Amino acid sequence: MDEPRVRIADIAEELGLSTATVSNVIHGKTKKISDRTVQRVQELLEQKQYIPSMAGILLAQNNSRIIGVVVNRHEKYEGRVLEDYFIASSLNCLSYEIEQAGYFMMVKTAKECSEIVRFASMWNMDGLVVIGFCEQDYKTLRDSMRIPFVVYDGYFREQGRICNLIIDNYDGGRQVGEYFYRLGHRRVLCLADNEVCTDLERYEGFRDAMGAAAETEFLMIPMEREARMAFYRKNTKKLKGYTAVFAVSDYYAIEFMRFCQDNGIRVPKDISVAGFDDGPYCERVTPTLTTVRQDGGQRAALAVSMLRKLREGETEGTSITLPVKLVVRQSTGRPASFAS
Repeated sequence: MDEPRVRIADIAEELGLSTATVSNVIHGKTKKISDRTVQRVQELLEQKQYIPSMAGILLAQNNSRIIGVVVNRHEKYEGRVLEDYFIASSLNCLSYEIEQAGYFMMVKTAKECSEIVRFASMWNMDGLVVIGFCEQDYKTLRDSMRIPFVVYDGYFREQGRICNLIIDNYDGGRQVGEYFYRLGHRRVLCLADNEVCTDLERYEGFRDAMGAAAETEFLMIPMEREARMAFYRKNTKKLKGYTAVFAVSDYYAIEFMRFCQDNGIRVPKDISVAGFDDGPYCERVTPTLTTVRQDGGQRAALAVSMLRKLREGETEGTSITLPVKLVVRQSTGRPASFAS
């Protein structure tokens, strides 16, 4: 059987103190308590492995020192949203920057923005970083919460009590398009699971860079993995007709490379593949993935800095566009028909 939970009353009785004194030590209210008493309480708390009520501690403070990070539990992640390359990398960078700033990070996945409001209020949060929701959700949050938040990855054009951290999606697509064109690719494909907002901007940059001399096609792929694999198998002959593919995320790019390899299509000899984000797996796959890099560390640092400015009233809200850079690796090359 599990041992009974240690109570404040148990600690107080053993030390001969009032429960109020023990509670004040736990909650950091020690101005009127002697150093020796504080030390005695802390030592016994550690010895008894007392676990305080976190909610009680936070509600007793004006500042919780917690920054919440909420990720959209979109159906396309099929229940594995925190395993996604971009999401996992973003959380890693945010964790470091939040800790460096003296805060704690609390992560939650949510399907509806109403969950975010309840989550933030329950834990008395100092700020929120919101990832992957749509424009209407951000408007709702802005109008229903007093807690400052940063749109870390999403699509939001308005300002006002929000910091919108954007990467230059159009330019990222443009860089891939220019690179493919220089290599000699003229029949190219863009893979995405939607044709709006961020993915549309990446495709438009890609298409415009390829120009009228190239045949550039947009192909909508299913969100569910099994459906995508079936879609690729059904369209294998069509896919072999392209010399290069630009996937709007590293996840889709790496998955497509594996499909090609499993079906006798050589990367990059038969088809070049490029992605977007430059997650940690890009250098761990074979061949290594050419992709568009966004600086996750810089983005995370800005998110934490802007939350502080919003909270302290130094800014009313702003939109910041961060640059991206093409990183060339082994998954791309000249088409077999290209004559140098």
